[in-house]
Amino acid sequence: MNRFSELMSGQTLLPIIQANTPQQGVQIARAMANAGLSLVEVVLRTDASLEALKAIKKEVPELIVGAGTIINSEILQQALDAGSDFIVTPAVSEKLLSELVDCQVPVLPGVSNTGDILLAYEFGYDEQKLFPASLSGGVPFLSSLSSVFQSVRFCPTGGVNQQNRRDYLSLNNVFAVGGTWVAAKQWVEQEDWQAITNACREALS
Repeated sequence: MNRFSELMSGQTLLPIIQANTPQQGVQIARAMANAGLSLVEVVLRTDASLEALKAIKKEVPELIVGAGTIINSEILQQALDAGSDFIVTPAVSEKLLSELVDCQVPVLPGVSNTGDILLAYEFGYDEQKLFPASLSGGVPFLSSLSSVFQSVRFCPTGGVNQQNRRDYLSLNNVFAVGGTWVAAKQWVEQEDWQAITNACREALS
């Protein structure tokens, strides 16, 4: 099974792109690449998401581009057909995990409680996304998990921001944090791409 952290190759931020048009997605991705990021996640939450993923792959070829919000086999196939380099899910079920088993790209399954963590671990995933992190117990929850699930490492996402990211990254069982704060909605609406670059640089510092 391909490891997600190897694809990130030391990058501790999983930046999330939500685009309303393909060109908007390209502009956000380019701003992130200008900050030195090498990997981004496009969440499939808008009608333009898949086209945005394709456009980013074509116009910002130096980036590794994956798809998030994968909740069933149909969306999974659409993401893979669009050229997604990795897959991220917001949650897990036996059915979804069974469909992900044969996936040829790295997968980061989303978990929110100990039952999810064990289920994903039983399917072979020792790297998981805690989502939504802040509502699932945050730093104290992840800290308490380290002695129980000793070989599982996490990428907390949801409620992670510039102020608390270091608290998460200080934990031994956290390899990265995911977030949308580096591409704030108002910056995208105002086309303030430099603000996104600056926020990504700050997050990497």
